[in-house]
Amino acid sequence: MTTDPVRVLGISGSLRKRSLNGALLRAAIRIATEDGLPIVFETADIGALPLYDEDLRAAGWPEPVARLRRSFETNDAVLFVTPEYNYSVPGVLKNAIDWASRPDGKTPSPMTGKPFAVMGASSGMSGTMRAQYHLRQIAVFLDMHAVNKPEIFVRQGNDAFDADLNLKDETVRKLVGQLLGALVAWTRRLGPQV
Repeated sequence: MTTDPVRVLGISGSLRKRSLNGALLRAAIRIATEDGLPIVFETADIGALPLYDEDLRAAGWPEPVARLRRSFETNDAVLFVTPEYNYSVPGVLKNAIDWASRPDGKTPSPMTGKPFAVMGASSGMSGTMRAQYHLRQIAVFLDMHAVNKPEIFVRQGNDAFDADLNLKDETVRKLVGQLLGALVAWTRRLGPQV
């Protein structure tokens, strides 16, 4: 079995500077380091992507899209951290998936076969569970492979973070470490996807 670090692409489905989900992604990156997990993170900026438009695609990948697609190609796994909007995934995250998932005519989608994990935080009681389940449904079509447990639904997320958006909830911290460990094990079990 390989001991090489697992390269993980982290994507927050929120663009807001003080987003709980952006904070949760940053916490995951810190936890991976603190727990000594064999993970190298890259994060994606999905705010720079244009709205998906087949005419744009036909003219060639816009540079922010090409960058995102390269990130999917070069990373072993994906960590989605998503808010919930109107009982589903936010439009910016769906837009990123729509761009990244398109085949280029020579090779399949760079998302095909990728292992992934998902978690999310909300200020309310849902903890983003419906958005996470919708994201899992999207991933079925993309032939991505989900880590099933643990599920992380951070409810009343404002209480889980301090004023500087540092994660202070020890239960959530433990679960994030377990999820990242499961993502490493799952990625190694599935083997190279490129």
